[in-house]
Amino acid sequence: MNHAAIQPRTYLVVYIVLLVLLVFTIAGAYIPIHVLATVVAFVIATIKAILIVLYFMHVKESSTLVRVFGGAGLLWLGILIAGTLHDYLARGWPPPP
Repeated sequence: MNHAAIQPRTYLVVYIVLLVLLVFTIAGAYIPIHVLATVVAFVIATIKAILIVLYFMHVKESSTLVRVFGGAGLLWLGILIAGTLHDYLARGWPPPP
């Protein structure tokens, strides 16, 4: 398999973007946005995961079959997260004492 080489500059840009997203993640832990904190954390984590899969796992330059299975894996992860959130939100939690 002969793939086009990714330039070191691209790795550097992706690394800097990941560091900026890390700062956003840490800042999100300290900013009191209560209800949206989990949503913001999931969105940031999803963006970081997509960047890592595309560039560091070389899915961006891979064949269509690899992209399909990568997308299927992300779809399955989304189904698992949605099912977990559905279960968590559907429970009748007792009021605090």
